[in-house]
Amino acid sequence: MPPDTQAAPNTIYLKDYTPAPYQASHISLKFALFEDKTIVRSEVTYLKAADASSTRLVLNGQDQAIISVELDGKPFDGYLLEEGRLIIDQPGDSFTLTITTEIHPETNTALEGLYKSQGTFCTQCEAEGFRRITYFQDRPDVLSVFSVRIEADKARYPVLLSNGNLVASGEVEAGRHFTEWHDPFPKPCYLFALVAGDLVRIADRFATQSGRDVDLHIYVRKGDEGQCDHAMASLKKAMKWDEEKYGREYALDLFNIVAVSDFNMGAMENTSLNIFNTKLVLAHQETATDSDFISVEAVIAHEYFHNWTGNRVTCRDWFQLSLKEGLTVFRDQEFSADMNSRAVQRIDDVDQLRRLQFPEDASPLAHSVQPDHFIEISNFYTMTIYEKGSELIRMQHTLLGAQQYRQATDLYFDRYDGHAVTINDFVQCMADASGRDMSQFFRWYKQAGTPSLQASGRYNAEAKQYTLTFKQSQPDTPGQKDKQPLLIPVAVGLLNEAGEETHATQVLEMTEREQSFTFNDVAARPVPSILRGFSAPVKLSSDLSDDDLRLLQLRDTDGFNKWEAGQTIALRTIQRLIADPASDTTQFVDDFGVLIAQGTHDNVDKALLARALSLPSIAVIAQAQEVVDPAAIDHARGSLLKAIKRAHKDTLAKLYEHHHSAGAFSISPAAMGRRALRNTLLELLTVTNGTGCAARGKAHYDQADNMTDRVAALSSLADSQQPQRDEVFADFYERFKGYQLVVDKWFSLQAIANRDSIFADFASLRQHPEFNIRNPNRVRALYSAFAVNNPVKFHDASGQGYALLRDAIIELNAINPQIASRQVTPFREWKRYTPVLQAHMQQALQAIMDTPKLSRDVFEVVSKCLAP
Repeated sequence: MPPDTQAAPNTIYLKDYTPAPYQASHISLKFALFEDKTIVRSEVTYLKAADASSTRLVLNGQDQAIISVELDGKPFDGYLLEEGRLIIDQPGDSFTLTITTEIHPETNTALEGLYKSQGTFCTQCEAEGFRRITYFQDRPDVLSVFSVRIEADKARYPVLLSNGNLVASGEVEAGRHFTEWHDPFPKPCYLFALVAGDLVRIADRFATQSGRDVDLHIYVRKGDEGQCDHAMASLKKAMKWDEEKYGREYALDLFNIVAVSDFNMGAMENTSLNIFNTKLVLAHQETATDSDFISVEAVIAHEYFHNWTGNRVTCRDWFQLSLKEGLTVFRDQEFSADMNSRAVQRIDDVDQLRRLQFPEDASPLAHSVQPDHFIEISNFYTMTIYEKGSELIRMQHTLLGAQQYRQATDLYFDRYDGHAVTINDFVQCMADASGRDMSQFFRWYKQAGTPSLQASGRYNAEAKQYTLTFKQSQPDTPGQKDKQPLLIPVAVGLLNEAGEETHATQVLEMTEREQSFTFNDVAARPVPSILRGFSAPVKLSSDLSDDDLRLLQLRDTDGFNKWEAGQTIALRTIQRLIADPASDTTQFVDDFGVLIAQGTHDNVDKALLARALSLPSIAVIAQAQEVVDPAAIDHARGSLLKAIKRAHKDTLAKLYEHHHSAGAFSISPAAMGRRALRNTLLELLTVTNGTGCAARGKAHYDQADNMTDRVAALSSLADSQQPQRDEVFADFYERFKGYQLVVDKWFSLQAIANRDSIFADFASLRQHPEFNIRNPNRVRALYSAFAVNNPVKFHDASGQGYALLRDAIIELNAINPQIASRQVTPFREWKRYTPVLQAHMQQALQAIMDTPKLSRDVFEVVSKCLAP
């Protein structure tokens, strides 16, 4: 129980959902923005629902003072205020309620509702921020038409934006001005947005497939306008792609994007006024890496795609969050695959799933894609909702096929446009369009945890048949045991001993706990390529030998499984080294040389090869360990990397020089692939951190003409004790100290350093004038980078790493509870570590739990972590 409270915060359950008794057909909002306060006047037309089970109107409100309340134009005091709610009993079947309140965005450090970011007013209302703006039914199943008027000082805030189309603007007294906006499409209040500031506009236009012109605007701070071309191009690509792939056209006349520096999330899909974290809009070769360019393109697309999957069709309640997020992540992943390398996109998506979502599934924070309860909804913006939710959509696409999937989504949009619906409704559209029974598949949405899939093969030479047998199992997770078998689509192809594909990909539908599938006309014992394209989010184990995996690594026609085979061999090798550091790694190192040699071929996919030349991360290796010891994993992984360098140093160096480019910078897939390969080679060449490594890293930095190569140089020097390290980091800061997003990189690249002085380094960074704990980007750049991407030092046996994060969480709890709760994540699997590390982590979690006035956000996560 958190101190200073009588009981734990209330838990909200899906089973208790009841429809809103009153619908708000129209809401008129008027904002008067001042430096020391904001006055908000909301006028709402309410209608009692025909099937209402209550005659009580309950409005949510937080951190605001009521100035006046009117019912049908007359002063009204017959309301009750209690625990963040304004309650009116029996207000009538149809009425207008007008509430005027005073709020203080200038002191709102939670960055929810209306707040100020470096002089700009902006909003973040998802999930429950609108209640910080005015009293309203803050729930997603209340859809309203919004009209908005904004008044502010014209000199300070020349740009005034809200949702929909601009219908009026003009001057008012005392140097102030106004704009008026109307959004004709009913929406829940979490999609409301407002921006007021002194911003620069970048303009363009898009012609829709029906011939309408849409005005496109991106608003940024002065000085950032030269970094918006990529974001604008990405938006236009996304609009075109959505028309072609899903038949979805944008219906309004205007689409605005605004970039702000203080933002809890990556971006927000508010109807026609997307608000973005600057890191996901600004991109230039001097300030953004290739991964930044790809992220900007993907997230711009993601938020635009929400226009239909989330906005036009929205969630009935927050238990349906993956209805919009999982579906939209799948859409943005497919968009990125079409824009770039499909195989590489799939590898990167699965690698992220395994590093971040699989551990979530294996922790006390495990929950289903459609949860059945929560305390604080902001804690459920998780990898499970987004990334695993996307995998569930992908499986449905696989099971139905592209044509039927498109028919199903067309049905979904036609049936539910303008409605708030459930995940069940979406899956039913899949069933209705295809004629399939999707009831077994729906277990994926209700059962938490990552399933395990065991595969074994048997060849019958006489019958020329090959039989694959699969066994599936589901682990126990908090509150869930004795789970039912899932429908698992397993994509399989067969190769012969020469590496030729004899049987093209088939999707096997596994529905039982144990099930066999037989392939006919198989001339000789094949090597199966199982789970091609990662056709289901499972942990696969098989009886394939290392020789079988080597064949797949070199010859498989499926790009993902080529990479996967190599990762599996690497994982097996590292596991042997963890168990016995004297294990022979000659075979692996020799085979690695064959992979390196592929880099000389002009037709090789350089980005794919770069991934193939990277060993599994410590986070992925840890999942295969019964007791996790990050230092032991790092030692085994590091010794293998050093063995690779010793054996292939000359070849690596020649290939590194071969991929130097003196041409013009480009973000084409080919150019990004070349940089990825060269920088992977740099990483291999500098693993020993000696004087030669430092010289190479500094030379790489000095020759760089783009941020990708500069960051690679700093990464290669991060762990070094050589003088070049300090020289390069000092130069980097001086060169880019005027760019906040690049300074974030500077913090992160030092926070991930695996070196003895890290705790002294960290203390200096924490006291640096550029560090601001109220800025979420800066918190993530320092604390998240350290805790997530520096596993050896975060899990230092002294417990110092845990103490750093503990103190930050306690400090953030009072400033920004949402960011504080997300910082708890690195502690979630504490029971899987060595006894010494467990004791330190438990102590840190208990100290957080004992914090006075612990927020609901932090309490929910920490209490689950500490639960027996």
